[in-house]
Amino acid sequence: MKQITLNIPDSKFDFFMQLVRSLNFVQIANPTSEYDPTYVATIQKSLQEYDEGEFTSVDKEDLKGFLGLE
Repeated sequence: MKQITLNIPDSKFDFFMQLVRSLNFVQIANPTSEYDPTYVATIQKSLQEYDEGEFTSVDKEDLKGFLGLE
């Protein structure tokens, strides 16, 4: 059995993994992410909420007040 290491651009990674998983002779040795899946899901949810306009904007001058530091 042979083993290789590949560097895949982030933008193409999902596509590449779909392709690799469709090949019945390939075994994936390690998990695809070095990050906790719960953490990744939280970040993805936050990005989706931002894209949908669900965020709070604070001016630089008001930041300390927003954080309760004044």
